[in-house]
Amino acid sequence: MRILLETPSDGAAVLHIHGRLDLTAASDVKSAILRAVDNGRPQVVVDLKDVPFIDSSGLGALIGGLRAARTAGGDLRIANPGPQARMILELTTLDRVLVTHETVEAALAAD
Repeated sequence: MRILLETPSDGAAVLHIHGRLDLTAASDVKSAILRAVDNGRPQVVVDLKDVPFIDSSGLGALIGGLRAARTAGGDLRIANPGPQARMILELTTLDRVLVTHETVEAALAAD
Protein backbone atom coordinates (compact mmCIF):
# COMPACT_ATOMS: atom_id res chain seq x y z
CA MET A 1 0.00 0.00 0.00
CA ARG A 2 1.18 3.51 -0.83
CA ILE A 3 -0.09 6.88 0.37
CA LEU A 4 0.77 10.00 -1.58
CA LEU A 5 0.07 13.42 -0.05
CA GLU A 6 -0.84 16.37 -2.26
CA THR A 7 -1.51 19.90 -0.98
CA PRO A 8 -3.37 21.66 -3.80
CA SER A 9 -4.66 24.69 -1.88
CA ASP A 10 -4.51 26.47 1.46
CA GLY A 11 -5.98 24.34 4.18
CA ALA A 12 -6.49 21.26 2.02
CA ALA A 13 -4.71 17.93 1.78
CA VAL A 14 -5.40 15.13 -0.67
CA LEU A 15 -4.34 11.61 0.24
CA HIS A 16 -4.09 9.29 -2.75
CA ILE A 17 -4.23 5.74 -1.45
CA HIS A 18 -3.00 2.85 -3.61
CA GLY A 19 -3.81 -0.67 -2.46
CA ARG A 20 -6.10 -2.37 0.02
CA LEU A 21 -7.38 -0.33 2.96
CA ASP A 22 -7.49 -3.14 5.49
CA LEU A 23 -6.11 -4.01 8.92
CA THR A 24 -2.55 -3.90 7.61
CA ALA A 25 -2.87 -0.39 6.13
CA ALA A 26 -5.43 1.26 8.41
CA SER A 27 -3.00 2.67 10.96
CA ASP A 28 -0.81 4.18 8.20
CA VAL A 29 -3.82 5.85 6.60
CA LYS A 30 -5.07 7.23 9.91
CA SER A 31 -1.57 8.49 10.75
CA ALA A 32 -1.30 10.22 7.36
CA ILE A 33 -4.65 11.95 7.91
CA LEU A 34 -3.66 13.02 11.42
CA ARG A 35 -0.31 14.38 10.16
CA ALA A 36 -2.08 16.45 7.51
CA VAL A 37 -4.50 17.87 10.08
CA ASP A 38 -1.70 18.52 12.59
CA ASN A 39 0.24 20.36 9.87
CA GLY A 40 -2.59 22.87 9.42
CA ARG A 41 -4.55 21.09 6.69
CA PRO A 42 -7.93 20.29 8.30
CA GLN A 43 -9.68 19.91 4.93
CA VAL A 44 -8.80 16.36 3.89
CA VAL A 45 -9.83 14.51 0.75
CA VAL A 46 -9.12 10.77 0.64
CA ASP A 47 -8.89 9.57 -2.96
CA LEU A 48 -9.98 5.93 -3.17
CA LYS A 49 -9.60 5.56 -6.93
CA ASP A 50 -6.86 2.93 -6.54
CA VAL A 51 -8.35 1.14 -3.51
CA PRO A 52 -9.94 -2.16 -4.56
CA PHE A 53 -10.97 -3.23 -1.04
CA ILE A 54 -11.89 -1.66 2.31
CA ASP A 55 -12.65 -3.57 5.51
CA SER A 56 -13.90 -2.48 8.93
CA SER A 57 -10.38 -1.44 10.02
CA GLY A 58 -10.13 0.83 6.99
CA LEU A 59 -13.52 2.35 7.78
CA GLY A 60 -12.34 2.92 11.34
CA ALA A 61 -9.28 4.79 10.06
CA LEU A 62 -11.47 7.03 7.93
CA ILE A 63 -13.85 7.72 10.83
CA GLY A 64 -10.91 8.52 13.12
CA GLY A 65 -9.57 10.89 10.47
CA LEU A 66 -12.99 12.51 10.10
CA ARG A 67 -13.14 13.09 13.84
CA ALA A 68 -9.68 14.69 13.86
CA ALA A 69 -10.46 16.90 10.86
CA ARG A 70 -13.73 18.12 12.35
CA THR A 71 -12.12 18.77 15.73
CA ALA A 72 -9.62 21.00 13.90
CA GLY A 73 -12.46 22.89 12.18
CA GLY A 74 -12.25 21.02 8.88
CA ASP A 75 -13.79 18.00 7.24
CA LEU A 76 -12.84 14.72 5.57
CA ARG A 77 -14.34 13.82 2.21
CA ILE A 78 -14.08 10.73 0.06
CA ALA A 79 -13.31 10.95 -3.67
CA ASN A 80 -13.53 8.29 -6.38
CA PRO A 81 -14.91 5.39 -4.33
CA GLY A 82 -14.91 2.15 -6.27
CA PRO A 83 -17.86 -0.27 -6.30
CA GLN A 84 -16.74 -2.22 -3.21
CA ALA A 85 -16.00 0.92 -1.19
CA ARG A 86 -19.32 2.49 -2.19
CA MET A 87 -21.18 -0.70 -1.25
CA ILE A 88 -19.47 -0.92 2.17
CA LEU A 89 -20.22 2.74 2.90
CA GLU A 90 -23.88 2.24 1.95
CA LEU A 91 -24.31 -1.04 3.86
CA THR A 92 -22.88 0.50 7.02
CA THR A 93 -24.77 3.79 6.39
CA LEU A 94 -21.43 5.57 6.74
CA ASP A 95 -22.18 7.22 3.39
CA ARG A 96 -24.30 9.61 5.47
CA VAL A 97 -21.24 10.67 7.46
CA LEU A 98 -18.38 10.18 4.99
CA VAL A 99 -19.56 12.27 2.05
CA THR A 100 -18.44 10.87 -1.30
CA HIS A 101 -17.65 12.76 -4.50
CA GLU A 102 -16.97 11.49 -8.00
CA THR A 103 -13.65 13.36 -8.31
CA VAL A 104 -10.99 14.93 -6.11
CA GLU A 105 -11.80 18.30 -7.69
CA ALA A 106 -15.48 17.98 -6.76
CA ALA A 107 -14.56 17.04 -3.20
CA LEU A 108 -12.27 20.07 -2.91
CA ALA A 109 -14.93 22.41 -4.31
CA ALA A 110 -17.79 21.13 -2.12
CA ASP A 111 -19.08 23.32 0.69
